[in-house]
Amino acid sequence: MTQTRAITLSALGLYAVALVLAAAFAAQFVLHELPCPLCLLQRILFATLAIGPILNIRFGPRPSHYAMSLFEAVAGAVVSTRQVLLHIMPGDAGYGSALLGFHYYTWALIGFVAAIVLLASILLFDRQFDDTAPQPISRGAFAQAAVWLVIGLTALNVVSTLLECGFGACADNPTVYELLKHAA
Repeated sequence: MTQTRAITLSALGLYAVALVLAAAFAAQFVLHELPCPLCLLQRILFATLAIGPILNIRFGPRPSHYAMSLFEAVAGAVVSTRQVLLHIMPGDAGYGSALLGFHYYTWALIGFVAAIVLLASILLFDRQFDDTAPQPISRGAFAQAAVWLVIGLTALNVVSTLLECGFGACADNPTVYELLKHAA
């Protein structure tokens, strides 16, 4: 795999992260389901999963960039597993609505495990790390748009979380935006 292809894959990974963050926002605002603290932590971990691809696009592919994302994916899988295990008992309705039969935290676990497998697979291609090859690194509009999309969605998530939780701990089962409640 060439450096240019690695950067294209990094951009595609960023678009996947953006899709996850946008879907979380859709559930929050369209379905009026406020995320629980573990859901917010999973969103943060998806956003930090994007750091490796952003660094790949900015500085070129490096094993350390993939390792950063791999650590975030493992942390995300742990948090998602924790939430799945909280609702695994028969008769437990789970938290929030389901999509295609699975709750969002189950989809998050699937996404994080898929990220782990994909990141480990990409690390098998050593040619992308060859700095001596005379390959111009293409950082086109496709990759730059992916970077800014993820940064924008992450910023919106920060604002949304601040509105939901205020400056204190988030409610276990949130029903209102704390900062908006006091402003009304």
